[in-house]
Amino acid sequence: MNIVQTIIAFIVALGVLIVVHEYGHYIVARLCRVKVLRFSVGFGRPLATWRLGPDRTEWSVAAIPFGGYVKMLDEREGEVAPAELHRAFNRQSVWKRFAIVVAGPLFNFAFAVLVYAGLFMYGLPEARPILAEPAAGSMAAQAGLHAGDTVRAIDSEAITTWQELRWRILQAALQREAVKLETLDERGHLSTVTLDLRGFPSNDVESDALERVGLRLYRPPLPAVLGQVVAGGAAEKAGLAAGDRVLRADGTPIDTWEAFVNVIRARPDTPLTLTIERAGATRTVEIVPEAANAGTTRIGRIGAGPRQPDGYADKLLIRVQHGPLEAVTRGVAKTWDIAVFSLKMLGKMLVGEISWRHLSGPVTIADFAGQSAQMGWISYVTFLALISISLGVLNLLPIPLLDGGHLMYYAIEVIKGRPVSERFMELGQRVGLALLLVMMAFAFYNDLNRLLTG
Repeated sequence: MNIVQTIIAFIVALGVLIVVHEYGHYIVARLCRVKVLRFSVGFGRPLATWRLGPDRTEWSVAAIPFGGYVKMLDEREGEVAPAELHRAFNRQSVWKRFAIVVAGPLFNFAFAVLVYAGLFMYGLPEARPILAEPAAGSMAAQAGLHAGDTVRAIDSEAITTWQELRWRILQAALQREAVKLETLDERGHLSTVTLDLRGFPSNDVESDALERVGLRLYRPPLPAVLGQVVAGGAAEKAGLAAGDRVLRADGTPIDTWEAFVNVIRARPDTPLTLTIERAGATRTVEIVPEAANAGTTRIGRIGAGPRQPDGYADKLLIRVQHGPLEAVTRGVAKTWDIAVFSLKMLGKMLVGEISWRHLSGPVTIADFAGQSAQMGWISYVTFLALISISLGVLNLLPIPLLDGGHLMYYAIEVIKGRPVSERFMELGQRVGLALLLVMMAFAFYNDLNRLLTG
């Protein structure tokens, strides 16, 4: 994906998530009869402005897209006409102010719930949790797992897809827990094994936890024949097409699709000469695999998939689809799990158990936005849901300048019976600004480090 497409995907993502968050503040403020003066997407000089509604609220799109705000009538920010004092934000009860502030993060979570619920109702084909042979000496090999084993449950919790297995293992790896896997082998025998993750290094949670543990998705051997080519990918740019059979890569014979994938993964941003067979004729093409991050590893990708024989998908894939009520329930559960996982990650960063290199900034987020958009609309809206949850969690942190900081002030007000002093709020703002600047510095450093070192 080129830089223009990545920027567009990033700006659209920012715009959607900012509108969702700020609309939460806006709609609850209106319900509390607080006058809203401005709804801005972005900061700085307005690029477009219009006035709507009975209060003639100013709606604007500003030049700097990294955020937004809802400005309400408030005596602390300017003179308020006596006739409108009852509509000023600072004149509202502490509970109304609390509701208005907390609505932003809650709308971020609600957005994620709706996305996940919609995807569960739409139905998605997902990989079954069938294991390949684990690497010798890995945690999975030591637990006694073998090729062809299907994971049916983890700690008595049913598992139906590879993604559910990945998520459950990632959570256990972060907590360094031992988990019990119920498996069904190819002969139909049930067994229970213990996968001990107490020795899993916490700093490796950013990498593929399953790969580190030794759990790999089972893939039957396939010939190195292209079945699909992604538009705009390296394969299409090189002139490859569906039906092409790869014979050699830089002179090395290629017998299976897995062997071809291994060659591509090992050559990010490095020219590779392929010998292919098309319609009975042999030809040579040069291809440059696009570099992509797989955890902390830089790998090559060309945007192509294998041709699959009849029945192949039925054996390895399962369609996950639920009714409206079950879909919403699962959407809430998934949103909750991700939010709690994010908080645990932040907690372990604070105590030094996990490196701050896992903190990502706008460059990394833009990269993920572009990659997910290239993979299709399902991947892109899933990315939006994940970032929306992260935005909700971040804004609930008790840091002044964030929504969570204001909620902290209101909690103190409820306990003390009176608002916190202006002096205390001013000191809090300075501390909050310093904390946010430190976090931003770490995030930008990590972005640059990823770009320069891979």
